Amino acid sequence: MDVRRSDYPRPSIVHRPPGASSCSPTDAVLSKLRGYLALFVVLLGIFLCDPVQRLVVAPAARLLPSRRVGILTRWQRFLAHFILRTLSTLGGAHIPTPPRLPASPGTLVIMNHQSVLDIPLVVASMDGAYPLIVTRRRYFRWIPLISHMTRLYQYPMVDPAANVTEARDALSKLGVVARNATTPVAIFPEGTRTRNGEIGRFKTRGLETILSQRPWTVYVLVADGFWERAKMKHFVNGVGRIHARFETLGPFLWENPEEDPRQFIAGIRESMVDRLSSMRTGVPA
Repeated sequence: MDVRRSDYPRPSIVHRPPGASSCSPTDAVLSKLRGYLALFVVLLGIFLCDPVQRLVVAPAARLLPSRRVGILTRWQRFLAHFILRTLSTLGGAHIPTPPRLPASPGTLVIMNHQSVLDIPLVVASMDGAYPLIVTRRRYFRWIPLISHMTRLYQYPMVDPAANVTEARDALSKLGVVARNATTPVAIFPEGTRTRNGEIGRFKTRGLETILSQRPWTVYVLVADGFWERAKMKHFVNGVGRIHARFETLGPFLWENPEEDPRQFIAGIRESMVDRLSSMRTGVPA
């Protein structure tokens, strides 16, 4: 499938600063209270679910290996929906149901990165199995529920601060995971968020490693509406002003792992840039 940039001219885009608001003082106070309440419930749920995951879910997955994927999938989807629905119901965020993507082996999901909510969004979009999410090293320790989950689900790890030897080892392990994965693989190739929610430069080594391992059916998930609430102070003050949108691109077929993937990756990124632009301006993609 052709993933080249569309021919229409890209219009200029003006963004509202994260702190800007047109609501009344009373509405602002209520929005802030709802934000704090939603955040409290989510954090409480994370702390309560941590021992459940360690003492119930993980042992069940070990004792019932034939049902491991099903057990871990249901648990992960429960957590994702708990977070998203809490923010919608209590916090007042407008988060539509993410598009459903097939979760068959050989499926690769590429998503732009706007907030910590990108993870539950990817999970909620999977139709049938949990994704193996390429995750930064810092999430593997000291974070309730999340750190244990990265190990339980055997997420591939990357570390932007790694030295040459460590980076090589991490890419080698990522290649093994990608080659042998029986569930989808998901990656955020930007690696970090941008200040205005635009698609940032791709850190391509991880994605190149994944593409070099096997043929893939690639789906792209483009999300918008979260970047203004990426920081905690903006998040709790304006959960109710989150108006999220999602669109999918693909499938794109990557059929030859021996091929140089750089042009394919550049085309994917350009398609994401164009689709995000069209989502923000209403210009058809």
